[in-house]
Amino acid sequence: MDMSGVAIAVLALDAVSKALVLERLQGPHPPVRLLDGLVTLDLTFNAGAAFGLGTSYTAFIALIVCGVIIAIIRKARQLRSVPWTIALGLLLGGAMGNLGDRIFRAPGPFRGAVVDWINLPHFPWTFNLADAAITCAAVLIAGLALRGIRIDGTSPAHASDESIARVVDRDGSGRFMDRGGYAP
Repeated sequence: MDMSGVAIAVLALDAVSKALVLERLQGPHPPVRLLDGLVTLDLTFNAGAAFGLGTSYTAFIALIVCGVIIAIIRKARQLRSVPWTIALGLLLGGAMGNLGDRIFRAPGPFRGAVVDWINLPHFPWTFNLADAAITCAAVLIAGLALRGIRIDGTSPAHASDESIARVVDRDGSGRFMDRGGYAP
């Protein structure tokens, strides 16, 4: 599994869904209720960060997202874990989807508003597929961290760093030995 493949899939789904929503819901259209009101499609534009906070800091938010994208791409070199690959791919694709809105949508580069269109009952915010991918990534990353699974696929019980790799001498003397066989 490849992180870039996950990211591209998220980015493509987000872009296509936003294009369809803009084509079909823009203008004097009322919100569309689906699944007996379980999901409502309602076009909104968000110039701020999550939950509409910081609407006057759109350019700053876009620059932070650029830094996050660079950090994810740099961290990808260490990936040896399929769950981490999926999580970072979801995060990267979602970040790129919303950054694309901020760069290419009105009123101009690094000032554009993100297209949001999904609303759930009892959930006060409208979101998009990029936001959903970011949220899924956050939940997956939290779960991996709680389980102690590292980005390279190791866990503390299987780590190879020096402090954990010390073992009790095989003769049962109770002396701790380092990798070279020397007692500290």
